[in-house]
Amino acid sequence: MSTPFQGDNEATPTPEELRKQVENTREQLGRTVKASAGRADVKAQAAKEKAAQITGQAAEKAALVSDQIREKATQATQVVRDQTPDPVLDKAAQAATQVRETAARAGQFVAESTPDQVREKAETAATMAKANRTPLLAAAAAFVVVLLVRRSRRRR
Repeated sequence: MSTPFQGDNEATPTPEELRKQVENTREQLGRTVKASAGRADVKAQAAKEKAAQITGQAAEKAALVSDQIREKATQATQVVRDQTPDPVLDKAAQAATQVRETAARAGQFVAESTPDQVREKAETAATMAKANRTPLLAAAAAFVVVLLVRRSRRRR
């Protein structure tokens, strides 16, 4: 640490120098202990490796199941199309076209007959709804859940 006192003032460290040396030694010792503890903590390292391995396996399984579900849905869609008679498909297409046309006419009628102030307020509300889409969707989902719970309780 320091050289013994030999009657020479320069060889004897001051109390402040001794404090700094002790502080530096403590910091070095702390870093050394941390590094040694990190290497010695084999269980924690093994647990981290196992967790990473399990996470990877779970992701692979999820991707596999997702692909299987997509494939089954595609097959089911094709089966429904194959088993549905052509006249029914034609009628459904005609009905869809009529609904689109009627909705477009109704929208145009409403747009023409709505006062400008109301239209401006509606546009402002629509803009705010688009900007705050996530909270609105969460609120709508919560509302639907509440309605479903109330409905199921009434049936009991």
